[in-house]
Amino acid sequence: QVNLLESGGGSVQPGGSLRVSCVVSGYIRNNYCNGWFRQTPGKEREGVAGISTASHSRTFYDASVKGRFTISRDNLKNTMYLQMNDLKPEDAGIYYCAADISCFASDAGDGIGKLASTTWGQGIEVTVSS
Repeated sequence: QVNLLESGGGSVQPGGSLRVSCVVSGYIRNNYCNGWFRQTPGKEREGVAGISTASHSRTFYDASVKGRFTISRDNLKNTMYLQMNDLKPEDAGIYYCAADISCFASDAGDGIGKLASTTWGQGIEVTVSS
């Protein structure tokens, strides 16, 4: 069983930066993927970024955030981070930390998706407005 606890988030003006954190505890399977999703009212929860749990820590990004967001992890602190720069109003929403997700790369870009076995954090709000 995996437990996820998010922190950070808040409100920022367009062009600003925020970092959200997720403490990951419990059993972490190797060669799987963890990451971040976001959800806005009336829309499906969408994958934003993913990071492999293998030692190479390969990262994956949705096209809408590539070049602006960075996902990373600190194994000593059992914590995963999402650094969000140059935030846009469309980045606003509830951000969910997720364990055991689908991450893949293709010619069309990276894909980050949920699985039946995905575990979710409680969610944390990010607001981007002037």
